[in-house]
Amino acid sequence: MYDVIIIGAGPAGLTAAIYTGRAKLSTLVIESGAVGGNTALTDLIDNYPGFPFGINGSELMENFLRQAERFGAELKMEEVIDLQVVPEGKKVITDQGTYLARAVIIAMGARRRELEVPGEKDYLGRGVSYCATCDGAFFQGVPVVVVGGGDSAVKEALYLSDIASKVYLVHRREQFRANQTAVDKMLENDKIELKLNKVIKRIEGNNAMMQKLVLADVQTGEEEILETEGLFVSIGFVAAADFLNNLLSNEDGYIITDQNMQTSVEGIFAAGDIRNKIARQVATAVGDGALAGIAVTGYLKE
Repeated sequence: MYDVIIIGAGPAGLTAAIYTGRAKLSTLVIESGAVGGNTALTDLIDNYPGFPFGINGSELMENFLRQAERFGAELKMEEVIDLQVVPEGKKVITDQGTYLARAVIIAMGARRRELEVPGEKDYLGRGVSYCATCDGAFFQGVPVVVVGGGDSAVKEALYLSDIASKVYLVHRREQFRANQTAVDKMLENDKIELKLNKVIKRIEGNNAMMQKLVLADVQTGEEEILETEGLFVSIGFVAAADFLNNLLSNEDGYIITDQNMQTSVEGIFAAGDIRNKIARQVATAVGDGALAGIAVTGYLKE
């Protein structure tokens, strides 16, 4: 029986673990993927306070983990498949075992949204990627495509411009949702070419690799062939807690909490990108994690 189990080892989960660990609560953090989540896959984070020249996301998350472990938090790399409320407390079931806790913090974050077009799943890992910092090095000196119009898409286009021979950015609109500073940098970059008012209709290739994209103009429907062996999908995120089965979440899968990160179920809290919120940034995830850690501590001491 743990005092608290934290599901997810991203910025929110690890921050919560620091707070519960410092409060002398026995804390288990369970993570199914990479420690640090999407943050660990970010090459440079330059809007997190305290690092005037930015910091590598993986390095930042490694520091978070070391700090949480220093205060006694335990980490297990397992996939959570169910969460139940039982008379003894909260039962967390993973693909490797079952754990009990007096309280739970769900901090699983969000995962990349898919295009859901023909060929996407066929060429996953064979040209189609959802992480430029993970797979960009495989496309040294060749043209690649980024699809999306938000911060992550623009940042990935800029990152890939130092690796690829050319970067095409496909966006279904003319205006970008991304930070204007990043957009300005992109517009000044000669290696980035914009394909606006266009969507990807399908992905084609041979038995080994994707070879081209079929684009369609959203206004005229006219199709265009774009030859490339690399496609980086960056069109936003979806909630990552599939196992909840809408028990605590809205129709989009994001968990609804009060200002103290408490869900509608007593003793279950949520923090970070999994919450129904406006901004999903490292700084806001850290704030959520701190509040959740404080709230759980208060809840258990009552």
